[in-house]
Amino acid sequence: MSDARVKFVLDEPEIPTHWVNLMADLPGDAPPPLHPGTKQPAGPEDLSPIFPMALILQEVSTEPEIEIPEPVWEAYRLWRPTPLYRALRLERELDTPARIYYKYEGGSPPGSHKPNTAVAQAYENAAAGTRKLTTETGAGQWGSALAFACRLFGLECEVWMVGSSYDQKPYRRSMMESWGAVVHRSPSDVTEAGRSQREHTTGSLGIAISEAVEVAARNPDTNYSLGSVLNHVLLHQTVIGQEALAQMAMAGEEPDTVIACVGGGSNFGGLTLPFLRRVMREGAGTRFIAAEPAACPTLTRGVYAYDFGDTVGLTPLMPMYTLGHNFVPPPVHAGGLRYHGDSPLVCGLVKQGLVEPRAYRQNETFEAAVRFARAEGIIPAPEPAHAIRAVIEEAEVARESGEARVILFGLCGHGHFDLSAYDAYLAGKLPDPEFSEGELSAALASLPEAPALA
Repeated sequence: MSDARVKFVLDEPEIPTHWVNLMADLPGDAPPPLHPGTKQPAGPEDLSPIFPMALILQEVSTEPEIEIPEPVWEAYRLWRPTPLYRALRLERELDTPARIYYKYEGGSPPGSHKPNTAVAQAYENAAAGTRKLTTETGAGQWGSALAFACRLFGLECEVWMVGSSYDQKPYRRSMMESWGAVVHRSPSDVTEAGRSQREHTTGSLGIAISEAVEVAARNPDTNYSLGSVLNHVLLHQTVIGQEALAQMAMAGEEPDTVIACVGGGSNFGGLTLPFLRRVMREGAGTRFIAAEPAACPTLTRGVYAYDFGDTVGLTPLMPMYTLGHNFVPPPVHAGGLRYHGDSPLVCGLVKQGLVEPRAYRQNETFEAAVRFARAEGIIPAPEPAHAIRAVIEEAEVARESGEARVILFGLCGHGHFDLSAYDAYLAGKLPDPEFSEGELSAALASLPEAPALA
């Protein structure tokens, strides 16, 4: 029998007690978010109508670490620590000298990494006296996580689910409703924002954000909760990377390359930020690859500019790579990656050359997902299938060069609610949507007037 270890498992006392805040390590001052009306730097008072002050302070903090509140840490024990796996069977399948590891977040109650921040946000809102949280969801992973977290802390939850995913993934809606959430297909007829966008029948994350923010802003007992993009969201996700650092040490390995999918940035940031801190502080030579869909290629084809985080223009303008807030991506099955922008923090790292973005088409990502599932057993969600596509590329380069590099990637959730997409792929009926220069030009034409970014 082989003595190569497959699982690297931490015990509950080894769950991180603090979140890692990379804002403390970034050179210079990050461009501030701007008020959507005045175009002046937005302060805490501008965010207070929809966020509790505790989360606003986390958003702007430059402290290198922030302590995890005890009730949040106790809730984390329901599924954390999560395992790190050595993908021995995939290595054999690829005939590569590369050693491949993956951090698996699919064992949480909602089946993804999203509750790492949902629990933290629900706790702080409950502590502030909030009655209800509103949010958007793309593929349904974030909506499921927030519905679960609201149930833990006694909050109501109202979710606007992007129309294409609402149709493709009905059991995600069932999961949210089982935890007590109210779920709308977006664009909906219950908000002004939704009614103004009814021609976009498949919906977008930008439209769904507008709907959720509108309801939160007009109700004093209701706040908005975002599952990606913002600094405090990525902060909460760093429990993933901290555990992975300890587990790679258990394996006696140092990753040469760290890979994760990116839509808004929460999964990518959660895995990579603790490793990036070592690059910044210690000069580690780790490479970082962000994998996104070619149908919504924000980091690879977007422009670096101030843009709204939502379609209607209710949110602050953020400095990010963007395809334009009016861009409505085609209904690819990786619904969690169908966002016109990205985390300002992740975008800054791309701009500095610390992160390499790559874009992949839908069929090649599902080919990679099926290959992984047949080797390792886990059926991945369509979002991390993009990371698996990049892993296979890197493993093939290692085979051709004979270099035994170490690859770590994030498997942020399972694909049990995405089997209709697998059906389409296996039947040869999965489309590969094009993203034309005309679409890009039209979307970028709507960028708001704002200070230019260097």
